[in-house]
Amino acid sequence: MARANEEAAAALQEYAELFALTGGDAFRVRSYQKAAKAIAGFPEDISATDVRAVPGVGEAIAKKMEEFLQRGSFRQLDDLRGRVPEGVRRLTRVPTLGPKTAIMLFDDYGIDSPAALGEAITAGRLDGVKGLGPKTLANLLKGVEQLEQSGRRVHIGVAMSLAEQVMASLSAERVAYAGSLRRMKDTIGDVDILAVAPESIMEEFRAQPYVAEVIAAGDKKTSVRTTSGVQVDLRVVPAASWGAAMQYFTGSKEHNVAIREIAVKKGWKLSEYGLFEGERVIASESEEEIYAALGMQYVPPPMREDGGEVRAALRGELPEPVRLDDLRGDLHTHTDLTDGIASLEDMVAAASARGYSYYAVTDHAPDLTMQRMTLDKALAQRERIAKLQSSYPGMRLLHGTELNIAPDGSVDWPAEVLRGFDVCVASVHSHFGMPRDEMTRRFITACENPYVDIIGHPTTRKIGKREPVDADWDAVFRAAARTGTAMEIDSYPDRSDLPSDLVRLAKHHGVRFSIDSDSHAIPHLAHQRFGVGVAQRAWLTTDDVINTWPLERLQAFLRP
Repeated sequence: MARANEEAAAALQEYAELFALTGGDAFRVRSYQKAAKAIAGFPEDISATDVRAVPGVGEAIAKKMEEFLQRGSFRQLDDLRGRVPEGVRRLTRVPTLGPKTAIMLFDDYGIDSPAALGEAITAGRLDGVKGLGPKTLANLLKGVEQLEQSGRRVHIGVAMSLAEQVMASLSAERVAYAGSLRRMKDTIGDVDILAVAPESIMEEFRAQPYVAEVIAAGDKKTSVRTTSGVQVDLRVVPAASWGAAMQYFTGSKEHNVAIREIAVKKGWKLSEYGLFEGERVIASESEEEIYAALGMQYVPPPMREDGGEVRAALRGELPEPVRLDDLRGDLHTHTDLTDGIASLEDMVAAASARGYSYYAVTDHAPDLTMQRMTLDKALAQRERIAKLQSSYPGMRLLHGTELNIAPDGSVDWPAEVLRGFDVCVASVHSHFGMPRDEMTRRFITACENPYVDIIGHPTTRKIGKREPVDADWDAVFRAAARTGTAMEIDSYPDRSDLPSDLVRLAKHHGVRFSIDSDSHAIPHLAHQRFGVGVAQRAWLTTDDVINTWPLERLQAFLRP
């Protein structure tokens, strides 16, 4: 995604939020939000094309965006920023806290930040306030804590975008990201960049427009705070030590301790400069050489968490993890028929360009009422897909649906409708706060539906915004294994759902998985790399992941 698109979309989304806070018309708020989403997902750089080409962007919004591209803001946004106190804006970042309550807390109680809200709740200052019962206050306090935690870390999509921006801006012989980002953790504290380059790269780095503050500056390492608030550390390393440096700075700390102990037992020393026997360099230029010298299989970065990988690699028993190029298709995507922003034809063309063997369109089902889906619309889409198929002889088009799992575990359509779909993804989209036993039963009932093939984004979490639902996952996974229902690894970076610890638990119970993009726009198709990272952290192989399988095997799984 072009950064101009990303920044313009963020400004328009902020305008929508401020417009809502000042009592703006709900229909216009939704139109701004939809346009922001469309701009963020537009495959071309809006700074190099007419923003009016973006679906859902009319003349009024286009003028705002053109002004934004010229000076980094627009008049109406500046006006609303002046009218809405910063304290109210800070409060609305707390999950479940609406604008009216934020204004009341600011005006009546002088609460101007999430931290101040947490202190007021803890001190009992808001006990008995109308509309703020004990349960509401408990949820708000939980939201404050969640916001504080997310404020210290960002999801992998944000970190990866920043890392790629930094690397593209630097003149270096060799440059790569390391740390927890390379290990594909779902949240990142700071970004580590390594480079083989002259020391002048540090001055070049500090002068970049994304640098808001220089935290520490040196010839070999510079740390900055970026305009997004994320810290980036840049290190210059010798070319001859590249492999050792990448191994050392990728981590994890626990993994590095374990392999250093192996080196010590051999009378060797392992550091960021290489593997040494006295003064003799045994290995340093590549990570593969280092692991081989230690008598181990190469350990892919996402598996380096001291979760048994060192012992397995020493025994030669480390599995070959699934890779991005193993994926033959995508089984969860959306179009502009519901909440996507690209047409069916454009999404299919983009999928074909990625070399897929099969591709599923799974727009929302009717119980998600905001999408206004009907059976007639779904059947009409099926006809369009059938006509498109002849244009893509090398890629099988699958007509699917993303169903809604109701509180009782039922889904939108009856069996006679469901059997007409090639693939059915079923997801929880509401009633997130159900008690643990009821939520568990909800999932199990959905798994027991013979037409539900995949449980979509199972925990429903949104990193930094919504906590996972509470369920007995052992019981859910046992049911999924029994019924042959796959669990999704939703690759959208603010979901990364299932998270890797639950993926490993599900695999233990014999569950299969689908690594999907949950695309709502063409650029989102590339999100599958994040899902693959989750799968690698959980040691999944191609046998575990149904959308690495040939079409015939996949179809036998979906419709046995």
